[in-house]
Amino acid sequence: MASSVIREILKQASRPGMISLAGGIPAPETFPMDILEEVFLKIIKRWGSSAFQYDLTEGFVPLREAAVPYLSRYSVEASTEEIFVSSGSQGLLDSLGKILISPGDIVAVESPTYLGAIQAFNPYGPRYVEMESDENGAIPESLEEVLIKNSPKFVYMVPTFQNPTGRTIPIERRKAIADIVIRYNALLIEDDPYAALRYQGKDVPSIKSMAPDHVLYATTLSKVFAPGLRVGLFVPPSGELGNWLVKAKQGTDLHTSTLSQAMAAVYLEGGYLEKRLPLICNFYHPRLNALLEAMDEYFPPDWNWSRPEGGMFLWAEGPDRTNIFELYKKALSCNVAFVPGEYFYANSENSRQAMRLNFTNADPDTLQHAVKTLASLIVN
Repeated sequence: MASSVIREILKQASRPGMISLAGGIPAPETFPMDILEEVFLKIIKRWGSSAFQYDLTEGFVPLREAAVPYLSRYSVEASTEEIFVSSGSQGLLDSLGKILISPGDIVAVESPTYLGAIQAFNPYGPRYVEMESDENGAIPESLEEVLIKNSPKFVYMVPTFQNPTGRTIPIERRKAIADIVIRYNALLIEDDPYAALRYQGKDVPSIKSMAPDHVLYATTLSKVFAPGLRVGLFVPPSGELGNWLVKAKQGTDLHTSTLSQAMAAVYLEGGYLEKRLPLICNFYHPRLNALLEAMDEYFPPDWNWSRPEGGMFLWAEGPDRTNIFELYKKALSCNVAFVPGEYFYANSENSRQAMRLNFTNADPDTLQHAVKTLASLIVN
């Protein structure tokens, strides 16, 4: 076990005057502070002290009921009994490691992949095999090769507005991935925390909808309600996996905060999220545009970067001669923080000279200034 690299970077980024493009932090302006008193009053009137009591490990039933139509928006059809609640997505990832990974087991991940998943799995001693990816995300042929050669315990992907790259796997490639996991009887963990944050383009169906018996679908309300509530949702394949995850959770935290779940239930079923989500997307979209416009204007032509249609991140790659850690140090000295790309590779020898940039927690003018500063350091 090791400290979170990003959290250590965020300590540096919290210095006065620092512009942080490092964290994956929702803007506090998007939190629904104006309706929380109303939400609390509804909770107390409807559930009283029950909202403050121990509850089911599987999850607060009213939240699971409210999650049925919410998940169907993202082409995940599930009954109340098929939906489980976790303490954020991170709690689920740890439970998956606990019940599925024995030391030396192989786990297949994208290249690059979500750092928090690596941190959740590492204590259980896996070996990682990386699937190749391009501007459209994980490459199906690489996944098939990994399954044939390595027989991983499971495959982990973030198919929509991926952390760290912002890439989204298109529908035809999703169909191919679904066909592959069915053909090889593989388990795919589809981590989907950003799908609701789409600013342009059309929604893409979940891989879960294409291979329901081979995919565990997971999402969270951290990006569309408030991360401090620590409320995640997941739908496992039919069978015993869900029951084992419940047993693992019982030994860890008994259940996710009942009060947090009650707040989430009211937020979903009361129509608050439906009204607020367009406001959140309209708040973030200009920030993404500002970041892309600044990159186009200031970054050197031998760099390339993703052009996400939503989410929270952009991924930029420099030429081989780039010393990304030297650039990181210089950027900090100029009060700009980002995350070096190496940390997002399960096997560091496959890493590239890249950086992850977050755009949700800085205004457009600040983003432009930060990118201009980074570009001047690259040139020099």
